[in-house]
Amino acid sequence: MSSGQDWQRDKEAFVAAFAAGGITPGPLARQFAQLTRTLLTAPTVEDVLQRVLEATTVMVPAADLASFTLLDADGHFHTPAETDEVAIELDRLQYRFREGPCVEAAEPGGPAVAIAPDLTAEPRWPKWAPAATQLGMGSVLSTALISGPPTGESSGALNVYSRSRHGLDAADRDVLLLLATHASLALAATDAVTRAELQAAHLRKAIDSRDVIGQAKGIIMARRGVSADAAFDILRRTSQDLNVKLADLARTLAGRHTEIDLPTR
Repeated sequence: MSSGQDWQRDKEAFVAAFAAGGITPGPLARQFAQLTRTLLTAPTVEDVLQRVLEATTVMVPAADLASFTLLDADGHFHTPAETDEVAIELDRLQYRFREGPCVEAAEPGGPAVAIAPDLTAEPRWPKWAPAATQLGMGSVLSTALISGPPTGESSGALNVYSRSRHGLDAADRDVLLLLATHASLALAATDAVTRAELQAAHLRKAIDSRDVIGQAKGIIMARRGVSADAAFDILRRTSQDLNVKLADLARTLAGRHTEIDLPTR
C-alpha cells in the first residue's frame, strides 16, 4: 500500500500533467464537472435535487425515469423530486408494500446499491416487481445517499427506472454512485426546517398533479367506459409515446377535453 507521501507525490504529478495538457478529461468527467458548477449556483435544495435528476437522465442512457427517496426521522418515506409522475407511483408502491429497491437502499443499514436487471424475473419483491412491470418498467437501480456524521447510515436513495429489461448495468451503477454523492452533499448542508419545507412543497405539487390526473382519468373513463386503472394506463402509455410528462398531458386533456382525444390502444 502506498504511503501518504507516495499518494501526495502521485497527486501532484497528476495535477501537473493535467495543467500541462497531458491529461484530457473524458466526456463523463466533463459532465460531472459541469454538474458541479451547476449545483454551486442552485438557489434551493429542491433545485439541486432536480438538477441531479436531469443529469442522471443524461449520464445514464437507459434511464427513462428518475427520483429521490428520503427517509424521515419518524420512519416515513417520501419522494421530494422526480422526473415524471409515474416515478412517484413506482416509489409510492414501494412505500406501501415496504419492499423494493429504493426502500432497501434508503433504509439505515441497507445495501449501498439495489439493482434488478429484469423485473419480470425478480423474486425479491413479489408485490412490487409485478406492479412495476405493469407500469412499463423492465429494470431498476437504486443507490443509497450518504448521510452525515455520526452514523454514516443512508437517509435516502437515488432511483433510476428503465423500460428496457437489462437496460441498467455495472457502469450505470458507478455513475449513479457519483451522482448520489453529489446529492448527499447538498442534503447534508440543509437543516430540518429546509427539509420540512422541501417535503411540504413537493406535497403541494403532488396534490396538484394528482388532482389534474384524476380529472383526466374521469374524462377517459366517461368516454371509453373503462376502469380507473385502465384510464391511468392509457394516460401513461400516451405520455410515453409522445414523450410528454404525464401531468402535463393530463392538464392538456382536462383543459381541452372537447377538442382532443387520446389514442385508442
